[in-house]
Amino acid sequence: MTAIDPRALMWTRACELIDRAERLHRQFFRPTSEPIGETIWEPPVDIVETESDIVITVALPGVDENAVTVSVEVDRVLVVGLRRPSAIPRGSLVHRLEIPYGRFERQISFTGRRLQLSEFELAFGCLSLKFTKQL
Repeated sequence: MTAIDPRALMWTRACELIDRAERLHRQFFRPTSEPIGETIWEPPVDIVETESDIVITVALPGVDENAVTVSVEVDRVLVVGLRRPSAIPRGSLVHRLEIPYGRFERQISFTGRRLQLSEFELAFGCLSLKFTKQL
């Protein structure tokens, strides 16, 4: 049986942790900075297109429907809102806070497309926007 070098084991574990952190960052929390210095985050989206529709699903865990605004312009869709932080009981020991909170904004561009919003639903932590393609 060969001995395992602890330095190699530690290096492998460190690389795995860095890779996991980068995946989480890309997947869910992409902070940007506004001109006034307020930090915002961009929620992840899924975009699916059929012959007649485009469906955008925006992940918004814990966001109230009244805290979301959707603006549809000629060539883009803008989803803006606010996610309030979860209540943490006084005296609690926080082990991890990974779900972003605060102001969020996500812009989706559709160059050369005319779309009309036909359905809007926020359920189970996801905002679903269905657009009908206009000819």
